[in-house]
Amino acid sequence: MAIIKTKNLTKKFKDLLAIDDVNLEVEEGECFGLLGPNGAGKTSLIRMITAVSPPTQGDIWVLGNDLKTCSRQVKAVLGVVPQLDNLDPDLTVLQNLMTFARYFNIPKNEAYRRSMELLSLFELENKRNSHIRELSGGMKRRLLLARGLINIPKIIVLDEPTIGLDPQAKYLVWHKLTELKSQGVTQLICTQNMEEATTLCDRVAIMHQGKILSLDTPQKLILRHVGSEVWEIGVNSEERDETIKKLESRGLDFEDVGGKIHVFHIEADELIEGVVNSPQRLRRRPATLEDVFFRLTGRSLVE
Repeated sequence: MAIIKTKNLTKKFKDLLAIDDVNLEVEEGECFGLLGPNGAGKTSLIRMITAVSPPTQGDIWVLGNDLKTCSRQVKAVLGVVPQLDNLDPDLTVLQNLMTFARYFNIPKNEAYRRSMELLSLFELENKRNSHIRELSGGMKRRLLLARGLINIPKIIVLDEPTIGLDPQAKYLVWHKLTELKSQGVTQLICTQNMEEATTLCDRVAIMHQGKILSLDTPQKLILRHVGSEVWEIGVNSEERDETIKKLESRGLDFEDVGGKIHVFHIEADELIEGVVNSPQRLRRRPATLEDVFFRLTGRSLVE
C-alpha cells in the first residue's frame, strides 16, 4: 500500500521548473531514498510532501489523505528532520524537545517522558540542560532527529540526515533509523550520500533537473545501468583515442572520465582482453550506486 503518493506533481518558481510532473509512490514501512545532485529538486519535493510549500500543479496523498484538504491531519503523523539547524538557541536541549511537543498537544508529563527517552536513544541525556550553542554539530544533528520523533510519527522525512556527522555519529544515526524501520516507521530520506542510500534504502529514486530518471532497489539500479562490475582503464592522452576505438569495435558500453575509462556490463572477461597492452592499467571492481549516479546525472557541476 502506498503511504505517500504524488500524481503529476509540478513546482515552479517564476521561470524555474523545480519539479517536473513527478509521479511517486512510497510503500508503507519502507525506507525510500531521493538521490540527486544539488538543484535536482529533492528538497522542493520534500517541502511539498510535508505541506510546507504548495504544488503549482498535481496532487499529493499521505496515508490516503489529500494534502490539499487534510494538511493538518497529515502534519500530525509526520516527523520532519530538516537539513538546516533550526533549533531554538535560547532554550536548553530538553526545553527544545518539550517546546516542540506543544505543537502536537502532547501532555507535559508525556512530553517529558518521550523527551528523556529520545535523548537516551541518541546518547544526549547528559546534555539535557545544555544550551544549543554548547553542542557540537553532530549533537545538534542528533537532537534534530530526536525532535522529529517526539510525536511518534508514522512517517519520518529526513533531509540529509547525516550531513556533517563524523563516522561514529553517522553509524549511530543509521542504526537508529534501521531500528525505526523494523518498528514499521516509513522513512523518506533525501540524501547525496551514496553509501547511506545503499545501506538504508529499500528503493531509491535518482532525480535530476526536477525529474525522476530511474527508480528501483539500489542493487537493481546498479545491475540495470552499469552491471555488477566496472573495469577501469588508466589511459594517457596519446592512448585514449586508440583505446576508445578498440572498445567501440567490440560494442562495449563505456564512459570516458578523464584519466580513466570506465567500462560497464562486461559479461565475460575475454571481452576486455587485449584492449590494453599492460594489465597494470586495468582494474576490476564492484559497481556501486555512485557509478549509476554519475551515468544518469553526469559529472559536471550544476549551479
